[in-house]
Amino acid sequence: MLCLGLDSGTTTCKGLVLEANSGKVLAQASAPHSFIDGLPRGHVEQDPQTWCDAAERVIQSCLEKIGERRNEVVAFGVGAQQHGLVTLDDRNQPVRPAKLWCDTSTAPEAEKLNRALGNVDELIRRTGNAMVPGYTAPKILWLKENEPKNFTHTRIILLPHDFLNFWLTGERQMEYGDASGTGLLDVQSRAWCEQLAEFIDKDLLAKFPPLRSSTRPAGLLRSTLREKFQLGDVLVSAGSGDNMLGAIGTGNIVTGRLSMSLGTSGTLYAFSETPIIDPKGEISAFCDSTDHWLALACTMNVASAVDHVRDLFRWEMNALEKNVARSQPGANGLAFLPYFDGERLPNLPNGCGVIHGLNSTNTNRHDIARALIEGIVVGLAQGMKRLADLGIHADELRITGGGTKSATVRQIVSDIFGLPVMGFKIGEGAALGAAIQAAWAYAQTRGDPMPLEKIVKSAVKTDRKTRAEPRKENEALYAELRGRHADLTRKLASSGYL
Repeated sequence: MLCLGLDSGTTTCKGLVLEANSGKVLAQASAPHSFIDGLPRGHVEQDPQTWCDAAERVIQSCLEKIGERRNEVVAFGVGAQQHGLVTLDDRNQPVRPAKLWCDTSTAPEAEKLNRALGNVDELIRRTGNAMVPGYTAPKILWLKENEPKNFTHTRIILLPHDFLNFWLTGERQMEYGDASGTGLLDVQSRAWCEQLAEFIDKDLLAKFPPLRSSTRPAGLLRSTLREKFQLGDVLVSAGSGDNMLGAIGTGNIVTGRLSMSLGTSGTLYAFSETPIIDPKGEISAFCDSTDHWLALACTMNVASAVDHVRDLFRWEMNALEKNVARSQPGANGLAFLPYFDGERLPNLPNGCGVIHGLNSTNTNRHDIARALIEGIVVGLAQGMKRLADLGIHADELRITGGGTKSATVRQIVSDIFGLPVMGFKIGEGAALGAAIQAAWAYAQTRGDPMPLEKIVKSAVKTDRKTRAEPRKENEALYAELRGRHADLTRKLASSGYL
């Protein structure tokens, strides 16, 4: 039984073919997609068709690599970047480009929604989450207020992975995991918060497709794509957001595990049998892809921040790593707040980057490079502190995503978190999770269920060669750096400089 998993991320679509019975990955491929250029700061948009084009290239490449075994492909699974707003007209065509998770232009609308039910505390009580600009709901309100004609022409609202499922199957639906990232779902009851939706528009929920269990398949691959890909009947599972499927792809389907993804964004998440609600609203209380829950901390500036510094010094990625390794822990006194495009944790949608502590000995490329990586990791460590406050603890941190391929980065993560760090033999957790979910859904549909735990155990393999242990000699240094970052952020933000 072969299953194909897709992860349509912010800049790249990645895919793989999983032999579900053995847990072997037989093929992998990737294809980039781009942003719309020339938008004002804070606006980040993509044409949804580019996701389909990239996904098609990835599917074709994966199928070519497995040759005649394409006849054994029985299911697809799709994960994608969360929170993006896809609006379709009455001909099922996009009304406008999709606003993405990292679009911060909707900060004013997020504040209106935080007060829509009276105050933030009441919003958290009713939905489980405070509203942040990254969520989908502020984007919908922004569309209504700023582009009323486009809002009027919108008949269907989808999320990025829903749109890809629609392209694959012709069916429109949402599942609990990705839907919880809209900010409109009561995560405890897994039902829409009608009063909040009506605050945006009294007919808003009529624009949403049916809301379903994450274990229920989206449908069958449409005939035109079956012919194009030279496949038989192929089931398409519900799919979900990239973090939900990343949890499956890193084995985070039981309590006591902690996963980190370092991609375009940085996320830190843990499975839970019951909703974990943060009264401060800093940690997202999401549904996961197994009809349970996922407590998640998210920072916005990882790959994009790295790219800014790489572009500044005209480095390839290996040059960046060499310079980071050349510097010492603590970056010779530099502290880097990497809020290039605003930030989500802490919630600073209009924030900017800050380098603090420059002097005549550390104004150099290697110290700046290391300070950047340490700043990125410290931001996620603040999320870890809040998760711990909410009762989430782990003895080990499992990491996935492009940023974790570097041994130097893994050691920095281990030192700053004070936890052993372990990577995976298959580093693309969301694509692997999508394939695993597809296998799980296919087996259930056939009437011969396979326990999810069994598929995960065979497919998700840690790589002991990637293990890093926290170094005791750096413990006090990084504790001071975490405090310094938090203090700088608080003081600069309260003074209006962030």
